Amino acid sequence: TTLSAQVRTGAECTEAYLPLLKGKSVALVVNHTSVVGSTHLVDTLQKSGVKIVKIFAPEHGFRGEAAAGEHVNSTTDQRTGLPIVSLYGSNRKPTAEQMANVDVVLFDIQDVGARFYTYISTMHYVMEACAENHKELIITDRPNPCDYTDGPVRIKGLKSFVSMHPIPVLHGCTVGELAQMINGEGWLAGKRKCKLTVIPVKGWKHGDSYSLPVKPSPNLPNDQAIALYPSLCPFEGTAISVGRGTYHPFQVIGSPDIRLSSFRFKPEALEGFDKNPMYKGQYCYGNNMKSLLPPKGFSLRYIISYYQEYKNMGKADKFFTRPQWFDMLVGNRKVRRQITEGKSEEEIRAGWQKELEEYKKMRKKYLIYE
Repeated sequence: TTLSAQVRTGAECTEAYLPLLKGKSVALVVNHTSVVGSTHLVDTLQKSGVKIVKIFAPEHGFRGEAAAGEHVNSTTDQRTGLPIVSLYGSNRKPTAEQMANVDVVLFDIQDVGARFYTYISTMHYVMEACAENHKELIITDRPNPCDYTDGPVRIKGLKSFVSMHPIPVLHGCTVGELAQMINGEGWLAGKRKCKLTVIPVKGWKHGDSYSLPVKPSPNLPNDQAIALYPSLCPFEGTAISVGRGTYHPFQVIGSPDIRLSSFRFKPEALEGFDKNPMYKGQYCYGNNMKSLLPPKGFSLRYIISYYQEYKNMGKADKFFTRPQWFDMLVGNRKVRRQITEGKSEEEIRAGWQKELEEYKKMRKKYLIYE
């Protein structure tokens, strides 16, 4: 495994892309993770004389302070005076009008490798807008900190903003590789292709661990949360809290209904994490996973054991509070049914292997890193 210190992200390789921006009007799709060393990419580019005309902001906003799912407004950045156009407000896709004064778009956002993490959905719509309006897209690539290829591949009827592509829960790609896949597989509207340049990461390859220098969103504060996130996120369709409203989101889980152990936590409105968490002000009982060895990939064991607990208490029907949301996160409708039928994790995993193997073969075509 490499040390993150030896890694140079695409954004840090300015010599590779500054020439491509010279004399052009540039729009940036960035957030608080878009740093070059300890400086924001916006400042780095402005110092180099790049003409930035606007910033497109994803979920959580440009500074990364908005809560999950919270409508992000378009504003002006106080520090630079640049217009900030939200892609998580009235429109998820840049309009023709918003693209009119732009020559090239640069995308630089840290992803965590999970299909339902919405920065890749924003990237999809940006690619689509670039393709439709004949603009170039440059992606300055970053490592994938949860670099596994695992989980169910999303079925046709469950496309949504948390599951845009027919890819597994853990797609095993960097955003640059995924963008090449989106282009190559014809996933953009009308099977259009976007004019794409990927600026690769230096000093990182698949299988290398990578510790994020900046938390990628309010509720993924550290490496442990990121490693557990793919397996815990489907709990958002159930009665179980994933620790939003605590200082350890995606590292503690539980609910007021059960007494699995003496471990408990109480969600509160927390600045910089979650303003209105589930079970606010109530004690939740469950598991502390802060020092647990996270799964190497996607695991259903936590969901299965909590469902069993509810079932043993005669509350099985109270578990899947948002069944459709659960199905969208997992990517199919089978898994939930199999859990309620009491199938083991091995049996359930067997049900998605064929599609996963096909995906893995297809993925190989788009890899940039060995």
